[in-house]
Amino acid sequence: MQVKEIGKHCVGNKMPAVAITDTNNMFGALDASLNLPPQGVQPIIGCTLAIRHEAASDNTNHKLPEPGWLVLLAQTNKGYENLMVLVSKAHLDSDPSETPQISIDDLSGYTGDLICLTGGVNGPVGKSLQDGEVEKAEESLKNLNSVFAGRLYMEIARQGLKVQDELESTFLDLAYKYDIPLVATNQVFFPTRKMYEAHDALLCIAGGNYVEQTDRRKETPEHYFKSTDEMIKLFDDLPEAIDNTVVIAQRCAFKVPTIDPILPKFTIGEGMSEADSLRKVTSEGLKGRLVAHVYGDEKDEDKRKEIAKPYFDRMEYELDIIINMDFPGYFLIVMDFIQWSKDNDIPVGPGRGSGAGSVVAWALKITDLDPLQFGLLFERFLNPERVSMPDFDIDFCQDKRELVIKYVQDKYGHDQVAQIITFGKLQARAVVRDVGRVLQMPYGQVDRLSKLIPSNPANPAYPKRLKARKNYAKKLIMMQTRHG
Repeated sequence: MQVKEIGKHCVGNKMPAVAITDTNNMFGALDASLNLPPQGVQPIIGCTLAIRHEAASDNTNHKLPEPGWLVLLAQTNKGYENLMVLVSKAHLDSDPSETPQISIDDLSGYTGDLICLTGGVNGPVGKSLQDGEVEKAEESLKNLNSVFAGRLYMEIARQGLKVQDELESTFLDLAYKYDIPLVATNQVFFPTRKMYEAHDALLCIAGGNYVEQTDRRKETPEHYFKSTDEMIKLFDDLPEAIDNTVVIAQRCAFKVPTIDPILPKFTIGEGMSEADSLRKVTSEGLKGRLVAHVYGDEKDEDKRKEIAKPYFDRMEYELDIIINMDFPGYFLIVMDFIQWSKDNDIPVGPGRGSGAGSVVAWALKITDLDPLQFGLLFERFLNPERVSMPDFDIDFCQDKRELVIKYVQDKYGHDQVAQIITFGKLQARAVVRDVGRVLQMPYGQVDRLSKLIPSNPANPAYPKRLKARKNYAKKLIMMQTRHG
C-alpha cells in the first residue's frame, strides 16, 4: 500500500494521524512527510528497530536468536537525527549473517526526543517473557524506562495471536508496577481484511515458500487497517490505551524537512570559483570537440569561426542557466569521475536520456553525442522554470563499477557520497507465475495463463488482434453467403 493510499484510508476513517514505522529503515519517512499533510493527516515518523536478544540460558539451539523489536518515534528533528544514527549503527555494526540490530546499551546517548513503544510480544520484554525469563523481562523494561524517561509506552496489540492473549496480563501488571502508560497499536500489513490471502501469497513469494507450509512467516487476517471505531471497540476495556494514541500524536508533531541538494565544492585551481572553473574547462573542451568531430577537413579560419558560432552561443546559453541554478559543481564532479574512469580503462557509456541534449556535457566529455547535429533540446534536461537536480544516466562497466564508487568516496569523502535504493515491482506475468508457484499449481497451467496476459497490460495488443480476427471472420461469412 502506497503512502498516498494510507492517507486516503486515514481520511476515510477520520484519523488525524498515522505512524509510518518501516522495519529497520525509514524509506517511507520523507514520502509520508510530503504526501500526508496535504491530505490533512499528520505523519508520525518512526522505525521498528531490531534489538539484540540473548536467548534463554537453557537454550541448546546454536542458531542466532531472533532479535526483539522496539518502535521508536521522532518527536523533533533532534529525535529524527538520533533515529538515523541508530538505524545506521544497526546496519553498519551487525554481522552480515544476522538481521541488522543494536543492543539496548547502544541506545545510550541517542534516545533524546524519541518516544519508545515496547514492541508488544516481539519486543525485548515480550521475547524474554516467551523464554520464561520474567526477571530478565523486568530488567529490560527498567533499562528502557531509564533511557526513555517519560517517553516509554507499554504496547498492547490484539490481532488474534495466542501469545498476545497469554502475555497481555503480564504486560499490564508490569506497566502498572513501573507506572508506564499503555498504548493500543495495530500493526498494518494490508488495507482490508479481504486482502489477507493476497498478502499471505506475497510473503511466500518473498520468502521462497509455499502457502501450504506451516513453518514460515504468517500473519493473521487482523493485520489490516482498522478504523477508529474498530480500535475503540477492540480496546473498550482499556480506554486509556486508546487515549494515549492521541497523546503520542500530539507529542510527535514533526515531519521530515526537505533540504536543497548538498554537493562537495570543486574547483580546478586556487582562488577560482566553481562558475569560473566550469566556464574555463567547458570552453577548452568544446574547442577540442569541434576539432575532433565537427570541422573535418575545413582549414579556413573564417569558415571554422562560422561553424563554431552556434556551438559557442549554445554553450554560453547553457552555462548561464547552469550557473544561475547553482549547478556548476555538479557538472564538474560528474566530469571528474567520468574522466578518471576513462583514464583508468573503465568502460563508460556515451550517456543516455535528456542529458545528451547539453553542449556543456558534450564539451566536458560527460556525454559523447553532439546535440546540435541531432537537434536535441537542452531544456528537456535543465529548465529554470522547473527547478530540479540535473540527472545524467551514466553506464559503467559492472565489473569495475566499485572502483569508480571508491574513487569518488576517497576524493570527496565517504560522508559525502550516498547510494540509492531501487524498488522493484512485480509485473503482471511474473505475478501470475509466482502466485502459481506458491499455490503449487501445475506449471503448464500457470504458463498458459501467464501467456494470455499482454506484455504491457496498459496497452494490450491482444484486443486489436481479436478485433482484426473478428473482422476477418465476418468477411469470410459474407463471402460464403454471397457464393451460397
